[in-house]
Amino acid sequence: SDVCKHCTHAGCLDNCPTGALFRTEFGTVVVQADVCNGCGYCVGACPFGVIERRSQDEVTSTRRDGHVPNVGVAQKCTLCYDRLGEDQTPACAQTCPTTSIRFGDHADMVAEAQERVSALHAQGITEARLYGANENDGVGGTGSVFLLLDEPEVYGLPPDPVVPTAHLPEMFRMAGTAALGLLGVAAASFLGGRR
Repeated sequence: SDVCKHCTHAGCLDNCPTGALFRTEFGTVVVQADVCNGCGYCVGACPFGVIERRSQDEVTSTRRDGHVPNVGVAQKCTLCYDRLGEDQTPACAQTCPTTSIRFGDHADMVAEAQERVSALHAQGITEARLYGANENDGVGGTGSVFLLLDEPEVYGLPPDPVVPTAHLPEMFRMAGTAALGLLGVAAASFLGGRR
């Protein structure tokens, strides 16, 4: 699935140096193309591989100062932020011919999906599961919940998504320990060489 999951702990927000990505009043994550500098830090920070940079030929908007960036800006699903602001349903949910894409209050959608999973389990479809509804996963749950009939990998989804910035404290501790170790080796070498 290449739709944005609108993570509770969004790595793209953590890594954006310009503030081009922001969380809206609806809880969604949106890219402001006119603020994005095209650095791509958000691309690698997304555990779902949703964000991509479009080439300049594909970018139709310009920045507020009239400058057209020479690199592509980050692009992703906004969950139709403009439509939400007008109390409208996102286009994907409105036009889905099978009504398999639904939109509504997150808690209501999760409850409805859990009922559907229970019904599928009762029918013997024991592989049915919810994806994105676990607040204790590596992204704090997602704004988009998926009912899967197989392992997440079959759908191109990571089995246990983790925001890369979640490991920063551990990485800094390890780097600090390594630096102290190197400093100790250098000091021992310097002092040992003076004898």
